[in-house]
Amino acid sequence: MFGLGISTSAAPGADPVGDARAAEDLGYDFVSASDHPSGSEPTYEVWTMLTWVAAATSRIRVATRVLGVPYRPPAMVAKMAETLHRLSGGRLILGLGGGYSDEEFRAFGLGVPTPREKVDGMVEAIHVIRGLWTDPELTFEGARYHTYQAAMEPKPISPIPIWLGTYGKRALEATGRLADGWIPSYGFARPEQAAAMREQVLAAGRDVACVYNVPFRIGGIAGDGGAVVAGSAQEVTDVLAGFAELGFTSMNFMPAGPNPREQAELLAAEVLPALRTLTPS
Repeated sequence: MFGLGISTSAAPGADPVGDARAAEDLGYDFVSASDHPSGSEPTYEVWTMLTWVAAATSRIRVATRVLGVPYRPPAMVAKMAETLHRLSGGRLILGLGGGYSDEEFRAFGLGVPTPREKVDGMVEAIHVIRGLWTDPELTFEGARYHTYQAAMEPKPISPIPIWLGTYGKRALEATGRLADGWIPSYGFARPEQAAAMREQVLAAGRDVACVYNVPFRIGGIAGDGGAVVAGSAQEVTDVLAGFAELGFTSMNFMPAGPNPREQAELLAAEVLPALRTLTPS
């Protein structure tokens, strides 16, 4: 699968719903958006925005990239996810993470979990969410999250994939045990490092989709020294094909530059056809 990252910007002229419609028309498999509710720049809350996106599209899947677990009680996330999945016709991908920005937690009065607490909380959240999706009643006693004889109906109409954005040893091990997908970012784990992390995820022996989150710019200056995969369409294709050879047969693309929609169109027309021949459907 190949996805397109869309901005959560609420600034004048931003049109994330239009970007999602365009991505659907261009043949992308999913759109994704990040979860950063605190900040001085105008942004939409990601869950509300993706619900609006799902209502405005018909085929393309919607993914949180990734939902910060400490922002929302996991039991409520389970309910929210089931509702969006059902109303969208089974198109949700639930991306979760332990929480990246300590400043955001502090700003919103949520407390700042330690790295260990972030991983433990993410693991507990998955148990709560999946338990509510499957069990008639769920009683769960964790260090951070609890439920008592919690019933949730209806259950999901089809499986909701859980993707994790993780990097540390304990988090990668948890991803291999629990997740349906792993979505590291190029900016935090360069290809060789990400490939080694992938081996840690797959060491559990489970089938976990490995989805590389890659910023790109067609027409930019080629080279691997920066934070963006850039160059001609052929140069970008060659770099992305190398990622596929490392085992990242699914990718999420983040357009860089002043015209993201134009970049999405160029990638769809000049790169993705070749890339799809190298990866399983």
